[in-house]
Amino acid sequence: MTTPAISFQSVSKIYSLPRSADRRALKALDDVSLDIAEGEFFGLLGPNGAGKTTLISILAGLSRPTSGRVAVRGFDVQSSYAQARRQLGVVPQELVFDPFFSVREALRIQSGYFGVRNNDAWIDELLESLGLADKAKANMRQLSGGMKRRVLVAQALVHKPPVIVLDEPTAGVDVELRQTLWQFIARLNKEGHTVLLTTHYLEEAEALCGRIAMLKQGRVVALERTSVLLKAASSNVLRFKIDSALPPFLAEKARITGRIVQFPAHDALEVEQYLAGVREAGLHAEDIEIRKADLEDVFLEVMHRGDRAPTRPSEGAGAAS
Repeated sequence: MTTPAISFQSVSKIYSLPRSADRRALKALDDVSLDIAEGEFFGLLGPNGAGKTTLISILAGLSRPTSGRVAVRGFDVQSSYAQARRQLGVVPQELVFDPFFSVREALRIQSGYFGVRNNDAWIDELLESLGLADKAKANMRQLSGGMKRRVLVAQALVHKPPVIVLDEPTAGVDVELRQTLWQFIARLNKEGHTVLLTTHYLEEAEALCGRIAMLKQGRVVALERTSVLLKAASSNVLRFKIDSALPPFLAEKARITGRIVQFPAHDALEVEQYLAGVREAGLHAEDIEIRKADLEDVFLEVMHRGDRAPTRPSEGAGAAS
């Protein structure tokens, strides 16, 4: 049997609350089990507080699980920490940088942490691919937030890790960086690198990830290929714009973003019922359309339902998207 790139086996994490507070323990992860195959582009999704960053912290060896085992390419992250860590390139959420070095110096120093020398050609390629070539001699303090984010990505990749972990890599950054980053990461994935992504931009996950796990309150509530999740969506979506607030009986069923209103619609009768309700409320719907459910619709449905996923249906599915 092929060794997974990443393996989480019955991982739980429990935090004890201070004595002065409620003495109940906080369970951040609850028996999480999943394998990620070599070469996969895998998405880990969930609302804030679902346990995504805790799981990645355990994977990177920054936190210890209360129970369970985590391995990277067969190396246990606790008993074989150094070997496991060499396999990983982790891009954290936080902008952490040393203000006393230039971009190129920071990448050379990061290389040294992994015992890598004479890799200037790869550093040059990283700088070029991430749009940092003209910033190579700039001090880290002089960079914008978006440029610092690019440096974090370069630092994570400087030792050419076979497994790349991206924890909200495009949070708060501009469209140009997002496009540049995904073009480069997609190229590395095609070359055989395994990618684990957490993101709140669900359109990114839908476009990039061949398989997805969804976490809710520390538990896996969905684990399937992206295409299967989309096909299993229970409805299409009615979408339109209005200029006034919906009445409560409609609003509680809708997803509302500014003027845009979206309803899950299983059939034509349900579409007409929603539109009739809008008319009866004295509102005028514009730009009406019916679309297929996307990953955001699936995500919201799964989070609302909260059912635990069945057995791991496509653990060995590999990297095909």
